[in-house]
Amino acid sequence: MSTTRLVLLMFVLNIAVVLGGLFVNYKMIQSATLGAARPVAESAQGQAAVEEEEDEPAEYLFVPVEKVIVSLAGEGREHYFVLDLVLQAEVGTDPKKIEQVAPMVRSSVVANLSAMRFDELRALPIPQLQQKLEEHLLADFAGRRVATPFQHVLVSKMIVQ
Repeated sequence: MSTTRLVLLMFVLNIAVVLGGLFVNYKMIQSATLGAARPVAESAQGQAAVEEEEDEPAEYLFVPVEKVIVSLAGEGREHYFVLDLVLQAEVGTDPKKIEQVAPMVRSSVVANLSAMRFDELRALPIPQLQQKLEEHLLADFAGRRVATPFQHVLVSKMIVQ
């Protein structure tokens, strides 16, 4: 077999492999988008009625609460946590309402976290820390009878010293 035929054969095989990869990627993307459709209701006789329902992505408003500094007791010395939080609210919420409650958010976070020891707080994964802060904030706002203009608390930055 001559060299030119061998090069031509390798070229054709490479093109086939690339086209096959493109086809597989296309099918995977297509199945992922079609997989989002789910059964919505079943009738009383047990017949499944499947409707394709488009899930629209929700829109949110995010307001930062930066540089919440917490001092924690550790083994033989003080440690500092610097947290940047983000409050997540519905799109229609007035950002000024969220900014007005920022001092209360800071106070509640500092009160909640400063009661912990350094080892405990450092061992918490970020999702658990977010959940703990959110639960404590919502309970604190309810206890003070203050309306909460946000739904979720996110930790956007954490510095440990």
